[in-house]
Amino acid sequence: MKKMSPAKRRQVLLILLVTGGVLAGLWFSLVSAQNRGLVELDRSIKAMEDKLHTTRKTLQGAAQLETELTAASTQLEQLEEDMASGDLYAWLINRIRAFRQTHQVDIPQFGNIAEGENTLLPQFPYRQVTLNISGTAFYHDLGQFVADFENEFPYARIQNLELEPAPLLMKADRERLSFRMDIIMLVKPSTT
Repeated sequence: MKKMSPAKRRQVLLILLVTGGVLAGLWFSLVSAQNRGLVELDRSIKAMEDKLHTTRKTLQGAAQLETELTAASTQLEQLEEDMASGDLYAWLINRIRAFRQTHQVDIPQFGNIAEGENTLLPQFPYRQVTLNISGTAFYHDLGQFVADFENEFPYARIQNLELEPAPLLMKADRERLSFRMDIIMLVKPSTT
């Protein structure tokens, strides 16, 4: 370049600058746009791979889910077989009397039965019946009765339990309690 004339040097320098500018323009307009597109495509591929992995996991668990659904359906059918049906008042009284046999609880009074819409859980497909009962028991025996009753009948609840001292008939009855409670049971759905 030392033997070139100053005009020739300016031309070569101008050509180098123009060529550098054109290359820089091509880089920023084409290549960097392509690189951004490749980065976006890479993100999209990663998201799709994650989605595919999740879908495969779900499909692998489908057999287990099907087994669990079958078991839950069988359990529900067994519970429905034991639910109140037919003459609801007689059914409830017979169940409570039979259950009371194994507990030290005296239940001489059964109130009226009220059948209605389910208030235990919203939008639940079962109807319910409510029966008011009253009697006497010692505190511990009554607590055991309530716990065992709700464990024995998972579709029943005891609500509005009221306790007060029982009338004294004998000295041993000093610790006896009078109770009133509502027993709420779900009714077996009709198979029509």
